[in-house]
Amino acid sequence: MPLWTVHHTPGIFTDDDKHQLAAGIADHYQQVGLPRFYVVTLFHEMRPEDFYVGGEPCPAGVRITIDHIARHNPDQEARRRTARWIDRILQPHLEGKAGLHWEFHVDETSDELWMINGVVPPPGGSDAEQHWAKTNATSSY
Repeated sequence: MPLWTVHHTPGIFTDDDKHQLAAGIADHYQQVGLPRFYVVTLFHEMRPEDFYVGGEPCPAGVRITIDHIARHNPDQEARRRTARWIDRILQPHLEGKAGLHWEFHVDETSDELWMINGVVPPPGGSDAEQHWAKTNATSSY
């Protein structure tokens, strides 16, 4: 599952902005064969006095952590492609916001410590995972 946690100061995202960003993120993962329900996006609004960059309060900031569990990048070039892809998703939502500090990072977590609705997800690319993607729901396999 990709878990995107978006920490941000007030006024960065409207409710519609959040929906558009979360949908765009899910769209990409679906295009590479993952079930949409694997994708979880959480928005956490933080007061500027609780958001520090370089030890100073940040009046306009976004910090995104992304946990990849369902898939991992096999090498440096794949990791660079992933970073560029994430940047392309974020740019339209963040560019042009005056004084905004924003950054992201991705962690790749073992899928051996992952369950959805009490079920261990099927192997990546398997017929069972493809079925999950088609039905957008967990099921026995």
